[in-house]
Amino acid sequence: MELQDYIKILRARWVSIAVITVLAAAAGLAVSLVTTPTYEARAQVFVSVRTGGSTNDLLQGSSFTQKQVKSYTDLVTSPRVLTPVIEHLNLATTPDELAKAISASSPLDTVLINITATDEDPQVASDIANATADSLATQVTELEKPDDDASPVKISPVRLATAPTVPSAPNTKLNIALGLLVGLALGVGIAVLREVLDTGIRTEAHIRQVTDSSIIGKIDYDEDAPDHPLIVQSHPQSQRAEAFRRLRTNLQFLDIAGRPRTIVVTSSLPGEGKSTTSINLAITLADAGARVILVDADLRRPSVAPYMGIEGNVGLTTVLIGRASVEDVVQPWGNGNLHVLPSGQIPPNPSELLGSTSMANLLESLSNSYDMVLIDTPPLLPVTDAAVLSRITGGALVVVGANSVNRQQLGESMRALDTVGARVLGLVVNRLTHKKGQGYAYYDYAPLDVETKKTPRSAGKSAQRNARKTAQPARRPAVKARTGEPAGQPASHPTAEGGSHPERVSVAQRSRRMPESHTIASLETLMQDEPEEPRTWPGAPMGR
Repeated sequence: MELQDYIKILRARWVSIAVITVLAAAAGLAVSLVTTPTYEARAQVFVSVRTGGSTNDLLQGSSFTQKQVKSYTDLVTSPRVLTPVIEHLNLATTPDELAKAISASSPLDTVLINITATDEDPQVASDIANATADSLATQVTELEKPDDDASPVKISPVRLATAPTVPSAPNTKLNIALGLLVGLALGVGIAVLREVLDTGIRTEAHIRQVTDSSIIGKIDYDEDAPDHPLIVQSHPQSQRAEAFRRLRTNLQFLDIAGRPRTIVVTSSLPGEGKSTTSINLAITLADAGARVILVDADLRRPSVAPYMGIEGNVGLTTVLIGRASVEDVVQPWGNGNLHVLPSGQIPPNPSELLGSTSMANLLESLSNSYDMVLIDTPPLLPVTDAAVLSRITGGALVVVGANSVNRQQLGESMRALDTVGARVLGLVVNRLTHKKGQGYAYYDYAPLDVETKKTPRSAGKSAQRNARKTAQPARRPAVKARTGEPAGQPASHPTAEGGSHPERVSVAQRSRRMPESHTIASLETLMQDEPEEPRTWPGAPMGR
């Protein structure tokens, strides 16, 4: 990982790092509050040697003393010194326990010994330090006394211990500072560890770690998406709708010389948004004037018909088993440029049907009749249907659901397509989360509202939801397909807008964008000016 990677981790997980740091500092404060205060008292003694007055005697005595000081320092915590202290102060403890509360040290190149005693009572601490200094002087004198002569070593107190007024422990400031440092290090470490262990796909960089295939579409996350799956139709001014239009543009510029006319839309796992991506992409292509047919080839869990509000009991499976022709079951939708071939009844052998010669012939026929054939297929990892179809079509679009699939799963999906020799046209990242300030993702160029003079985004989330509910198209009545039995030609073909003619829908759509005061007059004028085109039977390709 490079420095910029660590910076990204810190920016992405700064909240958790801050929380851990604050908790660690609070733990340091809590330790300080619950710890019983203790006090330190220090006494100091001077070690000297009784010698003659000559210079040689003084030098020898000084050298002897410095060598002996280390031994005297260790002697301070011995039972020989501490037992008299316990008896003198009537302490309810043992020499070993008392030794834990006493420490001795000698500054370098000196003959001074510092004796420090610690206790919860400041007065007791000072008494112990002074008593220990006196006991040390007595014991050293006895140990260094040769026979009945006077001891050449003399230990004299130079500083008596006094009762301290400020506790030496706990050190609240130090504990809080240590807590902050430990918490910061722990927070950063956990953040880096989570990033290393997290194999989920969150950003485009994660996808590039798995595959070199181009990302030709990025669909932002929208919490209202489940309620408005056909975002291009229900809320055409939204950012998600614009994202689908960018996907359409990028798709049209793919390999202009050998541009594919049959495209499989799939994903790695269920729930990544492949079906809604197929539908919205088909709508945008049809809005651009292309003749498009959307085929629901997900013969295990079909969802195109329910999303688009059309009849789905007869469709692709009915055609493949020879019980109906494609002209009998295909249904027009929207402005007439988009036709839909639903899945039909769920068969017991989906993979065999999709890999059959009948399916290959059907796709060839549809590619000759339409400018674009979009095929919604099952996900790649649970079943092989999408891989089978990708081999006999112009290529595959792989929808990658951010926060829904991990890198290992995406890698397996790409390898599955590569194994069958399928052409990967590109990846579409769905539900991509952007933070405020990240480029164009939050730049709204929607038209201003006439009354509020605000864009839908500036009006707030609630206004957007209300606008989408108002603009949601009425579900069209089911269109009955002919399955070999004669049926009367319908007088008019319902559309997604509820009108009876494609040209009427076009007028109604444009009228909704006009000021309210001019809607009725403009609508009547446009309806009179536009010539009426001949009606089309379901499934008939539109004229060029």
